[in-house]
Amino acid sequence: MPEIIDDKSEHCVPFILERIKQHRQQYADKGETPSPFFVGLNGVQGAGKTTLTLSSSPYNLPTLVFSIDDLYLPHAQQEALAKAHPNNPLVQHRGQPSTHDIKLGFELFKAILSRQKNVKVPSYDKSAFSGAGDRRPQNEWETVNAEDQSPVEVVIFEGWCVGFRALGDEEVQRKWLAAKAEFESRGDDYNGRLGKLKVEDALFVNNRLREYDALTNHFGAFMQIDAEDTRYVYAWRSQQEVALRDLKGTGMTDEQVVKFVDGYYPAYELYSDVLRQGIFPNEQRWQLRLVVGIDRRVKVVQHI
Repeated sequence: MPEIIDDKSEHCVPFILERIKQHRQQYADKGETPSPFFVGLNGVQGAGKTTLTLSSSPYNLPTLVFSIDDLYLPHAQQEALAKAHPNNPLVQHRGQPSTHDIKLGFELFKAILSRQKNVKVPSYDKSAFSGAGDRRPQNEWETVNAEDQSPVEVVIFEGWCVGFRALGDEEVQRKWLAAKAEFESRGDDYNGRLGKLKVEDALFVNNRLREYDALTNHFGAFMQIDAEDTRYVYAWRSQQEVALRDLKGTGMTDEQVVKFVDGYYPAYELYSDVLRQGIFPNEQRWQLRLVVGIDRRVKVVQHI
């Protein structure tokens, strides 16, 4: 796997710092103590996450970097979801909206906002149950806002579907019909996945995605690491598995990689447009979009 050079922090860190400065000034103007600041970070799978270190010098901002992956349903609940919808391929394994515990995430956000003491941060073990995954026991979760710690001032909430906004049912239907028509006309040359699904499968995920606004609406700023071509995720994931096989002697085959990414890809087809246009319409919140090429290097920087 090629070395991933972090050329994203140089754009992301100044963006966050400027937004925090404005956030704090708004509170200072009212003579109030500023609340913790929440940043959403969406990264196309394999695009190369940026390393945001704000807790140490020179910034000294107590920061929690937290992944939506750590909100995946416990194994038993994921199995129950799959069994309840056996014909929907999107929910047969973790990944898509509907496979996360949004209530747990909301309670975490609320605890940090109120500067509650000794807050436990959920953690998920992807290796459990032969890779199906499970939530770690609570005694293995990280604790923040402990008595000997400064309270968290910045939360960076990251993940492949962070910031996705549900569409109206008619918009889902329109996108699905267009994808289905393309699939029927192109056959084996069709590059998408949405057109191969049943519309009710996509509508189920879209309906559950509405719950995610409870988290997304906390963001004072949002960053997206996009790809020039979303289909790069197939090559990037394959590279990761080759590296894993070289390192540990085990990993997904190319065929398994395709099947794995196929389970995620319809969400990119449905929701990427909203991310690229801005997830805060008519609101004074900032969004930064970085577009990377196949080499994962930044090609475009866009402020929305």
